Amino acid sequence: MKLKFIVPVCGVALVCVVSGCVTSVDGRQQVGLPFANDKKEARYQRSPMEIWTAAKDVLNFRGKVYSEDVMKSTLEASVNTRTVWVRVEPVDTTMTKVTVQARTKGGGPDADLAGDIDKEIALRLQSGNLNPATPPKSASSGS
Repeated sequence: MKLKFIVPVCGVALVCVVSGCVTSVDGRQQVGLPFANDKKEARYQRSPMEIWTAAKDVLNFRGKVYSEDVMKSTLEASVNTRTVWVRVEPVDTTMTKVTVQARTKGGGPDADLAGDIDKEIALRLQSGNLNPATPPKSASSGS
């Protein structure tokens, strides 16, 4: 009889400990798992505007940008049903820090997607091509 009471109480306590709120890179609170790694940080010797342009192009290529906060220097996008935030902030006159955070709809972390977005930003900067990317055209059945 005690076991039937203790098991649900322990289950509820575990859920309360594991779930919670997470602060996104733009400073807002989101529902999610608080003890999980969901961010990738990188530093580049580029101007913040160059990185902003590259990050915006990558996010538009991979998904859809639906928020640009110039005051907080953050971009928010939807990529493969996940929410991705990118924060661009100058460290000094020659260095700029980029933080990429990715979370699922349920609030779970997606460090792999954050790493992929960070790598694509770096590749875009390295290539020197800061023109907007065009998504690949899907094959049509009529051709």
